[in-house]
Amino acid sequence: MTANKKKDIDRHAIWHLIKPYWVSEERGKAWGLMAIIVALVLVMVYINVLITDWNRTMYDSLQNKDYAAFRHLLWQFTYLAFGYIVVATARIYLTQSLQIRWRAWMTDKYMAKWLLHHAYYRMEQGHIADNPDQRIAEDLRALTANTISLVLGFISSAVTLVSFVGILWAISGPVSFFIMHRDWVIPGYMVWFAVAYAGVGSWIIWWIGRPLVVQSFNQERFEANYRFGLIRVREHAEAVALYRGEQRERGELNLRFEDIRKNWWAIMNTTKRLNIAVNFYGQFAIIFPLLVAAPRYFGGAISLGVLMQISSAFGQVQDALSWFINAFTTLADWKASINRLAGFNLAVEQAQRQPASISVERNNVGAILFDKLDLALPDGTPLIGGVNGAIHAGDRILVSGRSGCGKSTLFRAIAGIWPYGGGDIQIPHKTRLMFVPQSSYLPIGTLRSVLAYPAEEHAYTDLAICHYLDLCRLPHLKDQLGVYSNWGNRLSPGEQQRLAFARVFLTRPEAVFLDEASSAMDGETEEALYSLLQEELPQATVVSIAHRETVARYHRQRWHFSSRGNAAGDDVSRLSIESL
Repeated sequence: MTANKKKDIDRHAIWHLIKPYWVSEERGKAWGLMAIIVALVLVMVYINVLITDWNRTMYDSLQNKDYAAFRHLLWQFTYLAFGYIVVATARIYLTQSLQIRWRAWMTDKYMAKWLLHHAYYRMEQGHIADNPDQRIAEDLRALTANTISLVLGFISSAVTLVSFVGILWAISGPVSFFIMHRDWVIPGYMVWFAVAYAGVGSWIIWWIGRPLVVQSFNQERFEANYRFGLIRVREHAEAVALYRGEQRERGELNLRFEDIRKNWWAIMNTTKRLNIAVNFYGQFAIIFPLLVAAPRYFGGAISLGVLMQISSAFGQVQDALSWFINAFTTLADWKASINRLAGFNLAVEQAQRQPASISVERNNVGAILFDKLDLALPDGTPLIGGVNGAIHAGDRILVSGRSGCGKSTLFRAIAGIWPYGGGDIQIPHKTRLMFVPQSSYLPIGTLRSVLAYPAEEHAYTDLAICHYLDLCRLPHLKDQLGVYSNWGNRLSPGEQQRLAFARVFLTRPEAVFLDEASSAMDGETEEALYSLLQEELPQATVVSIAHRETVARYHRQRWHFSSRGNAAGDDVSRLSIESL
């Protein structure tokens, strides 16, 4: 890829990320706030111009020992300082308001995009992008805050440059010198010194700080990986404790932290060199205009007030020209967040564009139909081949086969979230399907909201909830419906599975797919809940994956997947159907 083409892609990625909010339904408020903020920036620059002129008159009054003028100028400065404080405070407040509005809008859009069409699931299955949580939470914050900061900083620098370059040109006057047998005159020489000083400084800062973009990108990734490792230990605390896996987990976390440490040292070294250059540049800029203008002052060409005004105006021009230097660290962080969000966007779009080789359609059919259904792993390894069959309303089917043959994958394909394979699945249009995995998802919240999930918390009455908690052998939870907790960590695996059955009875779907949904229960409880399933949902279709033969008597048909080799020599599971 050529350098020009890469720059075009970078510019396109930046514009693709920034543009949507500013042309969205929020554009009126966004542009209105931006206009007010820019106006405040202009007022601040104007006050700085007045303060620069105040410097000249103040130092002239000190040189002339004019006490009356001195006292008047003190009051004038009070007004200017008070006005500056008010305007600066308002600008910061409105800027923060714009940042949170933009971030809230982008977070909503990115969240929706990530969750749309199961993109989040496909990204995890295909390992397309790492740490999507960090990109949505941290990188969107950095993008909005840094973009506004950089834009306003650039506008302020540009206006400051335009405002002060004329002042500096006028008050610095020309400088003349004799070289190469002729006289040379440079009008507004302080302006050219400021341009040269800022130009050389910017080039040095860019050359020293180039590695910071990649280092900032890596630091965010390593930090996210480390946080993820810590969260995993917290989520699986019991399993780690039972396995006595503390030493292993500590070793894994130390390895992840070592990435942070090494990259941080690299950032420190780059930042050290950058700070040396920036501080030298900034400190020398204080004395530089005095050194350059001193000959004219000592020659009597200018007064002390004019000298100080030159110093102040030079500082403003030099600072405006040094926007790149002052904003370099922010630019590095901003570019790193742009790269991460561009990668996240690409990953989401790739996941959503992933061809759905398995066709899952809703039709006015009377059964769930399978036609030449093939299932495979994301890497293309075949699992199940040539499934033809039907699941009729009211069927009770037990799915069996060796572990890893693709039974759970069949359920995922019916749910429409597994794109790997081929063939057709047709589902009755009005049939509500419910899938219950071995480890049901229990969101953090009140127990009432956990039982209602994915419906709203008050979708079911407390009377109905308590009734099914009793039937599912969870009477001790009836008085905790309003308790807010992480129920996934609080309840045992068996209690979680019984809770999932209570959720089924509350939801009352037409078809239930149970994937090892009773594996953590004792045999007697398992049989009791399957019996309850027949009583509560007598007309419902029930398809179960289970390894205990004791549940077979609650089903009327067995779908068994057995391994057979195909023409390519792969171990593919084939379906055989028998009555029970």
